[in-house]
Amino acid sequence: MTEANSDAGQGVQVRLETSAGNITLELLPNIAPKHVENFVKLSKDGFYDGTKFHRVVTGFMVQGGDPNTKTDNERSWGTGGPGWSVDAEFNDMHHERGVVSMARSSDPNSAGSQFFLMHGEAEFLDGKYTAFGRLVDGFDVLDTIANADTTQGPGGENSKPLDPVTLLKAVAL
Repeated sequence: MTEANSDAGQGVQVRLETSAGNITLELLPNIAPKHVENFVKLSKDGFYDGTKFHRVVTGFMVQGGDPNTKTDNERSWGTGGPGWSVDAEFNDMHHERGVVSMARSSDPNSAGSQFFLMHGEAEFLDGKYTAFGRLVDGFDVLDTIANADTTQGPGGENSKPLDPVTLLKAVAL
């Protein structure tokens, strides 16, 4: 399977309007209903508007959804959330190019608002992170974000883009 082609079923769509172009996601409530509900709520509330993709690892993933990225305090980027968490909904969706999944801390039930878009394949994330959708349009934008120049840190944890792409608006369709 490539570019997150899956028979997981039709879901709700969300368009991410970014400074690099638009990405359309299909969210799959049949495999992760609480994560989809949370992502749609945050999108409708404007929570994601103005956030940046703060972690970029070419060939792996791009991460966004942290409200702290609306500030200039880059040391706080990657630590923010909505003030609540969503319990894990592990499923059979494979973490491959185009899959959208929730970021979390070491606690499996700590996902809040941060999400990542897979740029490559990462089987080691399967069953450990909640995949809840896939890209249906905008793979060129994903590539643009993923190929940004970064300040590479150990293991990619501190791989902040030198010129981060901004998520201007998340629109539930």
